[in-house]
Amino acid sequence: MRERLRLAVRGAVQGVGFRPFVFRLAEELAVSGWVRNSTLGVSIEVEGRRPVLDLFRARLATELPPRAVIHSLEASWLDAVGHPAFQILDSVRDGAISALVLPDLAMCDDCRREILDPANRRYRYPFTNCTNCGPRFSIIESLPYDRANTSMRHFTMCGACRREYHDPHDRRFHAQPNACPHCGPRLAAWDVTGKVIAEQDAALRAASAAIRAGAIVAVKGLGGFHLMCDAGNDAAIGHLRKRKHRDEKPFAVMCSDLAAVRRHCLVADAEARLLTSPESPIVLLARRADAADGLAPSVAPGNPNLGVMLPYTPLHELLVGDVGGPVVATSGNQSDEPICTDEQNAIERLATIADLFLVHDRPIARHVDDSIVRIVLDRELVLRRARGYAPLPIPIKQLSPPVLAVGAHLKNTVALASGTDIIVSQHIGDLESAEASAAFVKVLTDLPHLYEVAPVAVVADLHPDYRSTRHAASLGLPVSHVQHHVAHVAACMAENELDGPALGVAWDGTGYGLDGTVWGGEFFAVNGGSFTRVACLRPFQLPGGDRAIKEPRRSALGALHAIASEIAIVGPSLTAGAFSPSEQALLIDAMARGVNAPVTTSAGRLFDAVASIAGLRQRTSFEGQAAMDLEFAITPGVHDAYPFTLSEEGSQYALGSWQAPRLVIDWAPMVRAVLDDAAGEVAVGVIAARAHNTMVEMIVATALFFEQAAVVLSGGCFQNRYLIEQTVTRLRRAGFRPYWHQRIPTNDGGIALGQIAAYLRAKESLSCASPFPDASSRLTAPTLCFAAAGLTSPAS
Repeated sequence: MRERLRLAVRGAVQGVGFRPFVFRLAEELAVSGWVRNSTLGVSIEVEGRRPVLDLFRARLATELPPRAVIHSLEASWLDAVGHPAFQILDSVRDGAISALVLPDLAMCDDCRREILDPANRRYRYPFTNCTNCGPRFSIIESLPYDRANTSMRHFTMCGACRREYHDPHDRRFHAQPNACPHCGPRLAAWDVTGKVIAEQDAALRAASAAIRAGAIVAVKGLGGFHLMCDAGNDAAIGHLRKRKHRDEKPFAVMCSDLAAVRRHCLVADAEARLLTSPESPIVLLARRADAADGLAPSVAPGNPNLGVMLPYTPLHELLVGDVGGPVVATSGNQSDEPICTDEQNAIERLATIADLFLVHDRPIARHVDDSIVRIVLDRELVLRRARGYAPLPIPIKQLSPPVLAVGAHLKNTVALASGTDIIVSQHIGDLESAEASAAFVKVLTDLPHLYEVAPVAVVADLHPDYRSTRHAASLGLPVSHVQHHVAHVAACMAENELDGPALGVAWDGTGYGLDGTVWGGEFFAVNGGSFTRVACLRPFQLPGGDRAIKEPRRSALGALHAIASEIAIVGPSLTAGAFSPSEQALLIDAMARGVNAPVTTSAGRLFDAVASIAGLRQRTSFEGQAAMDLEFAITPGVHDAYPFTLSEEGSQYALGSWQAPRLVIDWAPMVRAVLDDAAGEVAVGVIAARAHNTMVEMIVATALFFEQAAVVLSGGCFQNRYLIEQTVTRLRRAGFRPYWHQRIPTNDGGIALGQIAAYLRAKESLSCASPFPDASSRLTAPTLCFAAAGLTSPAS
């Protein structure tokens, strides 16, 4: 007897060749019925005899296309209705959207062979793709994922492409971005006024010739523009640095293939796999000491690592191949601005940087930067989450109402919770400029639009001056505020599906503390929705406030001032030598009077202070440079550490409004020892190693004090490879279970996820405490009960 099996498939099943796979499976098993995309995922009906339908169901779940992931597969058995054949039906809308939007996928090997084959009709066609690769997130405008809902709707397929699209045996069967030289997007080369100087392949060859000649070319790629130049041409890179106002921050390099990468860098197996993966991110690799690499020193001055990626689109493959060597490939933007996605806008914003523009006519629906990843402890550690990773969701255990999170001020991302998923946006960047703020608002609007949900609440940082926090207040929704470092810990716990209890360690640069001081070296006892600050680093002042971020000497001066009763600030330290006598006197006076000298517990600023005292760097040209110098200076094999103390008498360190938690970690003995070592001309690499070892031991000692088995590590300091590897190793050796980030950035790029995760934890734990205070009550009496838990105003 024939039966009918209806299947509702949810997960990453659109844009991955899933329907063609279902069609071929049905054809092979000779069952009739249909398959179609829906806003829920994919719906399937098959008719046949029960054993065959059971086999169909089993093979459906086990023989998926490479990029497909099934989250749920609901089956219903029904009476047969007599489907005459199997077919792919048009998509339908059937309720709230739960289908996953896939990230853009790097070019597959089949497409690479085609664009390099002179006999193929797609020879040197830079927009070649198939169901296994190509754009997804950067072109989709709405769900379901059909061509009509993407920016490819502007291009009508020719007969040949249409035949591929409708042929179930072709790998372009229902490949939505399918195109060829006759019907797809076209290239053009523009001068800086927007005048067309070449088209199609001639444009590509003009761009590669310009790069070889030392020019800077703005290239419109998959999710935005790159600025590209010859990575072996020091003068060209110098021009790029000068025009982009980027003095020393390393540039990423695009190499033609893995063999080329190995000529410049050491590449472990896990790193090779990552470079060639569908995500194809920028991978941070150790440079070869023996490389006769031909890379200009100005690519990454003074840096033992190199950010490398492989061509991930046909356009990049052809361009780098024509150049014949590695190219610098940095984001196509002005400093502190989002990357350009539109060619007309690029002419306005990049004309003072680029000498030539290589553009195309496929609209980019949303900007998507290159992701940055490094391998740590044999696992991926995503430092910038964008192309290849966003917007895959983080699953959560409980159902969530639609909640929006606006993230932090730097390395901003936003997030949307709906159902059992939290979708974290692509990297937006620092909200320092009007352009960046506009991009933030666009992404914040885009996510709910794409998933067709109306947020009922918004979560923001506690910092009242963050652009994201101020914007949250303008949305007309109940606003909850989550303390910055609570969000860090909550993000790491959400990513690791950790309920707790746990000891959360949040070490980073700065975050607005509940006592109005600048936090950054915090420990939290996490239990359910409660985040109790139980320990922190000893506080010190930052003379000049935010200027200390760019001048490590100021952090050092603040640290020395905090222990001035024991050490003369004006002593012959390398930090003291970085100030004129009048500068030093002025700043010391400001700290004494508490003028523009905020109090901080920041681990990031403490690293900066050590870098200054050790004489490594007194001023920086980009965020985190001093701490990076300290990490890079480490002499291998140095295992000893400086002394420090734990104190339960926090009142002795009182500074301004700072409130001591139960335990304070006093770093003063370490700073005194660093001063002695620096004065004794101990090698700076030894000092750097001892200082790092000390910071590791501070975490281990605090974990031992609180005896909490699970220890969660988050915050920008854990981008430091030595710090996280040694901390995890030492914690494990001491019997703890450490957790750290993998696919969500440990820096502020993970804050939006943590805001929602902390909100949901608080909401669940306080579900019997109704009503919750609303946003207007922040820092008022009713809020204080939440402040003790590290949260304010969890809205209902």
